[in-house]
Amino acid sequence: MVTKQYSGSPEDADLRRADSLAREIFSDVANKWALLIIEAVGERTLRFSELRDEVEGISHKMLTQNLRMLERNGLVERRVYPTVPPRVEYTLTGPGAGLRETVHRMCDWTRRNLAHIETSRSRFDT
Repeated sequence: MVTKQYSGSPEDADLRRADSLAREIFSDVANKWALLIIEAVGERTLRFSELRDEVEGISHKMLTQNLRMLERNGLVERRVYPTVPPRVEYTLTGPGAGLRETVHRMCDWTRRNLAHIETSRSRFDT
């Protein structure tokens, strides 16, 4: 996987630039599955199967891909225990917990505004 490298320039952090590292990272974590995983793991350390149960509707493949991406970006820590069968647990790192605060606020915003959004959708669709 080819990725941009952090050079320390302001362009790296500019989300408006198509070639910025910040936009690449934003693209990684700003998808529905990643946000739901971050919200779920933020409550406690979870095993893969527990996480799949928490994030209803996610496939095994999508959960695996998103957990790997989150681990690669340093937001989730994966711990493997040498048991048979292997036990694997996922926990948020410090930066992951910081991101979860934002994700949690987004979830709260969604809950608070559901009625308004539903009314707006109905009005728009008619």
